[in-house]
Amino acid sequence: MYQPDIFRHTLSRLAAILRAHSVRFHLTGGITSVAYGEPRMTQDVDVVVDNRALARALDSFIAAAQQAEFLLDAGSVHRAVADRSMFQLFDMSEALKVDLYPRELVPGELDRSTLLEIFAGMQLPVASRPDAAASKLAWAAKGSHKSRRDLRQIVRRMTAVDRAELDRLAALLGLGSLLEEVLVEPDEISG
Repeated sequence: MYQPDIFRHTLSRLAAILRAHSVRFHLTGGITSVAYGEPRMTQDVDVVVDNRALARALDSFIAAAQQAEFLLDAGSVHRAVADRSMFQLFDMSEALKVDLYPRELVPGELDRSTLLEIFAGMQLPVASRPDAAASKLAWAAKGSHKSRRDLRQIVRRMTAVDRAELDRLAALLGLGSLLEEVLVEPDEISG
């Protein structure tokens, strides 16, 4: 597991490739947990990308990623974009993994991205606080215990406006009752 700042070089190169191909994106996953919750280590970086824009520029994106020393399987990337499923890039120069999601888990999340200074002097688009929490909620529904804890940490630092938006998103996802369940759980196992 890595401190998030180890991803600086990887993300600067990936962001440049995505921007050069006019592909909207934002960071999600463990990086947002650090930005909105509490400092923790993360194993990889998760990036949501605009599927339509990526599909239009896919061959050029693949060539640019390979030239920038990202290892990938072109056939797998093509299938993932067609299926709107996750695919991976491996940064050979940094020995780091990037998970790309060519779809929005939370409807409209790319429209609500916010620019944050993730690394000193480097701003990147990040899922909004309510969208990051809603994404954690969706992963919690799939069985992720780490996402349950991350969700509680993010919610603790929310404004009332952000919490109202999270409640709206949870209802939209059909996960309102799970949200309430997760928020009353303790962070640590007592015993």
